[in-house]
Amino acid sequence: MSTLHVTLIGKPGCHLCDDARAVIDEVVAGLPSGGPTIEREELSILDDPALHDRHWEEIPVVLIDGKVHNYWRIDPDRLRSALLAD
Repeated sequence: MSTLHVTLIGKPGCHLCDDARAVIDEVVAGLPSGGPTIEREELSILDDPALHDRHWEEIPVVLIDGKVHNYWRIDPDRLRSALLAD
């Protein structure tokens, strides 16, 4: 069984970040048993100047294993497909 790392980059008070978090939670909860193990992490652009410089216009940003999956609005079907593609 593989392990995938899903990172949400955002900031407090960002309604799109809240929406992205809800999509991630919903998709991960609905993955089939025996699928990949998902490790989740949240990072704030307010805590890291490099993240701020790189992503301040794109938040929320979702990374899968360190690679940008999507930003702004996260599509649940696209995220599910990406997580199960392994």
